[in-house]
Amino acid sequence: MKIAHIVSTYPPYYGGMGNTVFEMASGLVERGHEVAVFTPDAYEQKEIKPREAEIEPEHAPVLQTKIDYAKRLKPSLKYGNAARLPQLRRELEGSELVHLHYPFFGTANLVRRYKEDHPATPFVITYHMDTRAPGGKGLIFKYYSAYWMPKILRSADRLIASSLEYIESSQASALYRENKKKWIGLPFGVDTIRFQPRAKPEALFARHQLDPNLPVILFVGGMDAAHYFKGVPVLLKALLLAKRDGLKVQAVFVGDGELKEQFRLQASGFRLQDHVRFVGHVSDEELPYYYNLADVLVLPSINQGEAFGMVLLEAMASGIPVIGSNLPGVRTVARDGGLTVEPNNPTDLSEAIMGFFYNQADRAAWRQKARRAAEEKYAWPGIVERLEEIYKSLV
Repeated sequence: MKIAHIVSTYPPYYGGMGNTVFEMASGLVERGHEVAVFTPDAYEQKEIKPREAEIEPEHAPVLQTKIDYAKRLKPSLKYGNAARLPQLRRELEGSELVHLHYPFFGTANLVRRYKEDHPATPFVITYHMDTRAPGGKGLIFKYYSAYWMPKILRSADRLIASSLEYIESSQASALYRENKKKWIGLPFGVDTIRFQPRAKPEALFARHQLDPNLPVILFVGGMDAAHYFKGVPVLLKALLLAKRDGLKVQAVFVGDGELKEQFRLQASGFRLQDHVRFVGHVSDEELPYYYNLADVLVLPSINQGEAFGMVLLEAMASGIPVIGSNLPGVRTVARDGGLTVEPNNPTDLSEAIMGFFYNQADRAAWRQKARRAAEEKYAWPGIVERLEEIYKSLV
């Protein structure tokens, strides 16, 4: 099939939506399909190469050579991750199946109109997450979700959600109840070759001046306004509480964005600077090593802007237990590889972190459970095969 994917963000922008589409496109091409990914030409392409002299070759991740299938279109209007791509209609001509990744403000309705004019072309939408934000921006999102979202979602032939549990409590819940047969639950996947258990990377401990004798908590996520819901301040407060209770631990924050400096200042205000590292964006080649640094990954998301949590899967595939917020969709994954805590509750998170490190439970069993779940339930080849079956049911 000739398949078109449309998504608002795409690598090198760090985010779950874009990385998911990249993996889907790569897997579909490997299965013989022709795939184009349409996305805004909005991000400067910066290649960040690993410091090869510091990487232990015997532990190097096996990376498949994959082609970037993106066709980056120049937006006529752009604000944050919203963009209008008027040329998309022309680009979609000849597609045998169109797959929109929602939300995509500014362009999703253009795709709906394309479907109206091409009713025979199968149209699939993956509902990635609710659109939430504080203040005036949140009011705009609320209006959009009430008026435009139903029109857009109803135009699809199939609707995919990372979990039906999430949709049942999401902003699209009424549409789910309206036509449950149109919805399919399909989790996102993980590359279990790239992310796998390895020895602790001594080079990264040295680079970031970390104590190899102290445990490491890892956070991986965007630190821009679009990812405010990731809950970095909650984790920092939890670390402060754990410090006051005598827990000696280090935390590494991977990710970049305009909020990073604000978070760094908050950590300094809590006098955590000696035990917290904000390492910024890391290359695709080095990212697996950062998971191997960790003893546990924490995803402290505060609301349903977080619908799944790809970083949970990457940690689990690396054999790293996880602590995630008890949110629909997120908890489904987190409980496969660890435990959940009350959202936006630093005390609960702090107690979970201390319990994890003080508990005498067999941590090797935790690691094995996490890795096994990644291999058996979330490996990308199986996920892409199921996606292909969805496509074939429509043509």
